[in-house]
Amino acid sequence: MAGKNQYVVKNGDGWGVRGEGNDRLTKSFGTQREAIDYGRDIARNQGSELRIQGQDAKFREAWSYGNDPYPPKG
Repeated sequence: MAGKNQYVVKNGDGWGVRGEGNDRLTKSFGTQREAIDYGRDIARNQGSELRIQGQDAKFREAWSYGNDPYPPKG
């Protein structure tokens, strides 16, 4: 079973990682790079997805570490 998707989000002047459905951040960071590295480790361990928010608050990319079906449905 896959774990919660992880989100790298803007947090004031810094960045944070938040699990899907959580109101609070898992951890805060000074740079986006630190947040991405931390979130990637969690997503890999849980077999979930990491979604990264850009400076404009739009999600710019997503990396999947889960069991993606091939071919995709739809």
